[in-house]
Amino acid sequence: MKNPNEQSVIGHLEEMRSRLIRTLVAFLVAMAAAFIYVKDIYQWLVRDFDQKLVLLGPSDVIWVYMMIAGVVAIAITLPIAAYQAWKFVTPALPQQTRRATLLFIPGISLLFIIGICFGYFILFPMVLHFMNSMAADEFVTMYTAQKYFTFMIHMTVPFGLLFEMPAIVMFLTKLGILNPNRLAKARKLAYFILAIVAITITPPDILSDIIVIVPLFLLYEISITISKFVYRNQLKIQNDRMANV
Repeated sequence: MKNPNEQSVIGHLEEMRSRLIRTLVAFLVAMAAAFIYVKDIYQWLVRDFDQKLVLLGPSDVIWVYMMIAGVVAIAITLPIAAYQAWKFVTPALPQQTRRATLLFIPGISLLFIIGICFGYFILFPMVLHFMNSMAADEFVTMYTAQKYFTFMIHMTVPFGLLFEMPAIVMFLTKLGILNPNRLAKARKLAYFILAIVAITITPPDILSDIIVIVPLFLLYEISITISKFVYRNQLKIQNDRMANV
C-alpha cells in the first residue's frame, strides 16, 4: 500500500507537468501565429531605421524571425502561464484569497507590455543613438539583423520582466511569503541591486542611468505600497475570523 503523502506528491507533480505542457502548447501556438505575421512585425520594428540590416548567412533570417516571433509569443503566453500557476496553487488558498489573486493575471500582462514599451520607446533608441554617436567619427556602421535584434531584445524583454515586480509582490504577499516589513528592511539592498542592473544595461552617462534607475526605484516603492495594502487586508480577514470563533 502506497504512502498517502507519496501519492499526494506524485499527484502534485503530475498536475504540474500537465500545466507546464499546456503552457508550452500555448507558447508554440502563439509563436506559430506570430510567425505568420513576422514580416509585418519586422517592417514595423525597423520603420525608423535608415539603412537595411545585413545578413551574414542564409540561416540568419530564420533566426531573426524566430527571435521576433518568440518575444511576441512570450507576451501572449504570459497570462496563460500565470493562470496555470494560479490554478496550481489555488487548492492551498482560502476562498477569498483565490478571487483576489486571480486579479493579478491581467496585471501581469499589462505590466509586461508597459515594461516592453519603456524599453523599446525610451531606452532602446537612447542607447542606440549613444552608440551611433560614439562610432560616427571613427567607424562605418553596418548592422547585421541578428546583432540588431539581439540588442533590441536585451533592451526590452528584461524591462518587461522587471516591471512585473508589483504583481509578483502582490501574489507572494497573498501567499504569506512576503510582507511590507521584509520589503522595507530589504530596501537598501534592493536599491543597490536595481542600480547595478540599470548601470549595467545603460550607456556610461548619468542621464541614462537616472532615466532607468528612477522607474525601477518607483516600481519597488509601488510594490511595497501594494504589499502593505494586501497585508492589511489579510490581517483584517484573520482578525474577523478569530472574532467569530
